[in-house]
Amino acid sequence: MASLRAPGLGPIVGHTTHNTCRIWIRASDPADHKADLDEDRRTVGVIGIMSANKKKILDAWYFRLQREYDRTGTFVLGNDVQLGFYPDDYKDQDKAFPAKPPPAAIPEQLEPDTEYTVRCGTLTIDDPMPNDANLPDWQLIGRLPNIDNVKQELLGPNFKATDCEATFRTFPDPKVIANSLSFLLGSCRYPGLLWKIKEADRIFGPMRKHFEDGELGQAARFTMMCGDQIYADMLNRMIPLMRADTFEEFQQRYVTAYGAPNLRQLMRTTTTYMILDDHEIEDNWTQDRIDDAGKHQLFNLAIGAYQSYQWSHGPHTWGRLLYYKFECAGYPTFVLDTRTQRFKDDLPGLHDNHLLGRPSLDPVNHPGQLQRLLEWLSEQQSNRGNVPKFIVTSSVFVPNDMTERMAPVPRPITDDRFPRQDDAGDPDPLYGLNTKRREASDSWPAFPNTRLALLQHIVKNKIQNVVLLAGDIHCSNTAEIEFDGNDAKDLKAFSVTSSAFYWPFPFADGDPNSYVHNS
Repeated sequence: MASLRAPGLGPIVGHTTHNTCRIWIRASDPADHKADLDEDRRTVGVIGIMSANKKKILDAWYFRLQREYDRTGTFVLGNDVQLGFYPDDYKDQDKAFPAKPPPAAIPEQLEPDTEYTVRCGTLTIDDPMPNDANLPDWQLIGRLPNIDNVKQELLGPNFKATDCEATFRTFPDPKVIANSLSFLLGSCRYPGLLWKIKEADRIFGPMRKHFEDGELGQAARFTMMCGDQIYADMLNRMIPLMRADTFEEFQQRYVTAYGAPNLRQLMRTTTTYMILDDHEIEDNWTQDRIDDAGKHQLFNLAIGAYQSYQWSHGPHTWGRLLYYKFECAGYPTFVLDTRTQRFKDDLPGLHDNHLLGRPSLDPVNHPGQLQRLLEWLSEQQSNRGNVPKFIVTSSVFVPNDMTERMAPVPRPITDDRFPRQDDAGDPDPLYGLNTKRREASDSWPAFPNTRLALLQHIVKNKIQNVVLLAGDIHCSNTAEIEFDGNDAKDLKAFSVTSSAFYWPFPFADGDPNSYVHNS
């Protein structure tokens, strides 16, 4: 028995290029109860491209929505290596798939800078197989109705546009660098409590209008959400109330956030990129906490939910690693994972703190995140010259909070005169500064070696117009980074920090007086 219904969540327009687009949905099976998914039912995604007048489905495909990803899944339109379902010619073949799908299974290439509309649905079928059984695509497709007999049902009365329709515009041809690029940057969507819940969704209505052509025709191309899309610990990680520590609670955070009317409208009609920060796990998370068994379990639950609801519809540049890169209209962007690879607090002092992962033991065959970032910067400068190079970092690079600045030690420092800094805040011989206040920082000041490596690479390789994009501190600002020295005085770098999507406690965070200063 099979039944077709609208998605329970989504669709979300994810990673987009000049000829592809990734669409995400989540199924809502009536037999599921929160995180308890019915073991006897399998859900499959259905996606179809609509005609210009939206009265016909031109072509359609099935794609997987797997229980291990909370019945979520993505389909890449226009991808010539899409591993989707194959036509009937293959359903009876008990062998591995060919390296490349036959032409009939390949979604047509999309055109650059062109608007498309798709409709999505979910097909539910009975699944008597045991949970540990792996059903290959060619077997599953044999149990499904012919897609041509199903696709027009996506236009039926049970499929409202607000529930199942996604509209997107492909990016321009990357070979031509556009004269300008507009996009939206934001972070920190506190979910709101009681009567404040609607306020948490309010900002996404006006944001949608930025994607409409303005007087100069410079509509926004995408939204970059750079952290804290959910608050797993709504009060504080030290307060057990309203703190997510089960998968069901993480699921509830995402379903509530993505189901809000304005945000859902924004994400189904415009391209959205995401990266996590601490509140997707818990406040001020560092990887050192994973040594604790309870924190290890928390991390697994949080990242499992993150991969299903955020990572899956973004670019997968380096496999299952969370950081990635993309470009739009000839402008390159590198999105950092500054949270799950950071190491801090395992030893006193700042020497062994690493924001982007510890140095690789085999940098040739297994480069780390920092190495990939530096190589990417050199590559972009070589190939694109002084075109702005965007680096998205959930943690703010600059400006830094006044309390996070180092105070100079009033005595000369020699290598053998002072020990390394301890918990009392003794002087640090590497920097000749008192580092106690930087120990408590949740941003780049606590990781001087990582920041120094990036700045030195910019200077040494004359990387021009690096633009760091961040959020986190609930204080919107811009900063210019100046360099000294004959070889570097002409270099310019910039930092843009977004305001919060919604943060109702200005008295507790985000005071401009803490950040507006010469760092």
